[in-house]
Amino acid sequence: MSASRTELPRWQFEFTWSLFEYHLERLEPEDFLWEPAELCWTMRRGPDGTWVPDWADTEPDPVPVPTLGWVSWHIGWWWSVTLDHVQGRPPRDRADVVWPGEGAPTVEWLRGLRTQWLKVLDDLTDEDLDATAPFPWPNDPGHTVEHMVAWVNAELMKNVSEIGQLRLLRTASAVPVRQHH
Repeated sequence: MSASRTELPRWQFEFTWSLFEYHLERLEPEDFLWEPAELCWTMRRGPDGTWVPDWADTEPDPVPVPTLGWVSWHIGWWWSVTLDHVQGRPPRDRADVVWPGEGAPTVEWLRGLRTQWLKVLDDLTDEDLDATAPFPWPNDPGHTVEHMVAWVNAELMKNVSEIGQLRLLRTASAVPVRQHH
């Protein structure tokens, strides 16, 4: 039996992160706001110069394709709010989670969130894992902090695959298509 119930989810998290690093190391600033479709959600400069995500309180149909910048903001948003909850801080409002912009600033922001999350994982006890999750299921006794840790892994996996796919699509779209004879 493992010494800590966080060992397996931490391994899973680190494995997902290693796949993410593959893309983070190769991102170009131009990748972030590349629009893969006519209907897409992206980041736009607000009147004060900060980046604002496209957003709808009710999911549109069809759902807009997000830009890599929007997905990176989305990761920062849900992860910041998760960290607030698990560390007992008042959770930030969506509008208070500011995207740093294209390129290195966002990559460093995401890596910083990883560092904070690893500290949380290292500090969780079995008692903590058994407590009712404060997020993303507000105080639902059917979901524990252990469920929240698993949700972070699943959400990160989904978003990493989206970022990877967007990066690959942008790169491939810049390469001339060879004619098949």
